Amino acid sequence: MAKKTVATFKAGKGKDFVKVVKTVKTPKGGVSFKSEIVHKDHVKDWLAAAK
Repeated sequence: MAKKTVATFKAGKGKDFVKVVKTVKTPKGGVSFKSEIVHKDHVKDWLAAAK
């Protein structure tokens, strides 16, 4: 199933999207991860807004 998803993103307009992962501190002092698929032009905006 993963191969089909990757193939879909590599064809057509899917090339314009990337998966972004950011580490975020939790209130208890641990670390969690936020991930999302965003348009490549909006990566810096997403990283600045994801807290």
